[in-house]
Amino acid sequence: MSKQQRNRRKATRPATAATVTAPAVEPVATRAPAPSSRRNFLTALAGAAVVGGVAYGGMAWWQGRAPAASQVAAAGKASQRVRPTVVQGDGVNGPKGMVWVPGGEFAMGSDSKLAQSNEKPAHPVRVHGFWMDRSHVTNAQFREFVKATGYVTTAEQKPDWETIRVQSPPGTPRPPDNMLVPAAMVFVGTDRPVNLNDWSQWWQLVPGASWKAPQGPGSSIEGKDDHPVVQVSYEDAVAFAKWANKRLPTEAEWEFAARGGLEQATYAWGDDYQPDGQPMANIWDKTAKGRFPVVPKVSAKAGGAIGTQPVGTFPPNGYGLVDMTGNAWQWVADWFRGDYFQQQAKAQGNKPIDNPAGPQDSWDPDDTSAPPAAPRRVTRGGSFLCNEDYCLSYRPSARRGNDPFNPMSHIGFRLVSDAPKPAG
Repeated sequence: MSKQQRNRRKATRPATAATVTAPAVEPVATRAPAPSSRRNFLTALAGAAVVGGVAYGGMAWWQGRAPAASQVAAAGKASQRVRPTVVQGDGVNGPKGMVWVPGGEFAMGSDSKLAQSNEKPAHPVRVHGFWMDRSHVTNAQFREFVKATGYVTTAEQKPDWETIRVQSPPGTPRPPDNMLVPAAMVFVGTDRPVNLNDWSQWWQLVPGASWKAPQGPGSSIEGKDDHPVVQVSYEDAVAFAKWANKRLPTEAEWEFAARGGLEQATYAWGDDYQPDGQPMANIWDKTAKGRFPVVPKVSAKAGGAIGTQPVGTFPPNGYGLVDMTGNAWQWVADWFRGDYFQQQAKAQGNKPIDNPAGPQDSWDPDDTSAPPAAPRRVTRGGSFLCNEDYCLSYRPSARRGNDPFNPMSHIGFRLVSDAPKPAG
């Protein structure tokens, strides 16, 4: 057994079943039901017949259907605008490629009409200052890491049964070894409008998909050095962070940074979806790309193909951070509980919570295909697939739980550093 596989076994469960208490989580009215044929879908793909775990923990968040466009328009002008000073590290005064996030107190979460129950309630939190990568970790940076260390990502390894078992319903039999092959989840879209209750119509488990070939064999990242690296698991992100002498941000740090000095704004850039008609993030804009999840044949001028774009394509937020929402989801350090914000607000009341590091275990009752206490890590920021008809997670407060060993073609990460604050 490799060192990476041993680490997997250590990380598969945040707590035993006996230590997890079922919370009282209100049902999410806007969620579509989970697919009833998930197991059949996973066991029939591409002849690989991988049962469950590679994809189990990563799909429930995709069931969150967005509110209607009228609700988006009525979300309100709740932000209080602050003009922070942008401080970029230059390798002498702060780490190069990172920006200083000064920390402070803010309202974490949201009580907006657009918010899912796991984002509620908004509650006072205080974070300390930190440095954050200006952008997602890119393909070029991840290639440098792999070249220096010989690291093999989760998607490139034979799946470990233990990481599958804890994401599967009780009693799920262990599949034969020859059915467990390296694979990852790939967005493939559809050729016509479909019922949005069944994500299996636009996702496929593709053997051979990895960070080097995000859509599977025959695909490539050639010419995409400045795109976010995707098809990386939580484990992969942690390994890169250790090599880079950095760490994943906490969920609180991530949201504070994403807001860019705006208090309870709908988006990372403010309350207007497209100020002055200008797109502000790489998301599924149906004006250019049509109805989700239909993959259109569009020209580059009309919006280009569906996928990641170079980091920094869109304007930075108030702290100088680019792509805090859209482009690719971002792993953060915390375990995911759907009721965590409710727990925090109940315990602390109106007193600010100082530098929260997240819960001690996971709880995701919305993923009905897996045990509610199956391990989940938080992902934030949404991706190029988010849109107002289905996902709407390109908001700073939006949060989802994901299987830590589930690489997907729209999940990446960025890191933070505890280097000394800037001089002056």
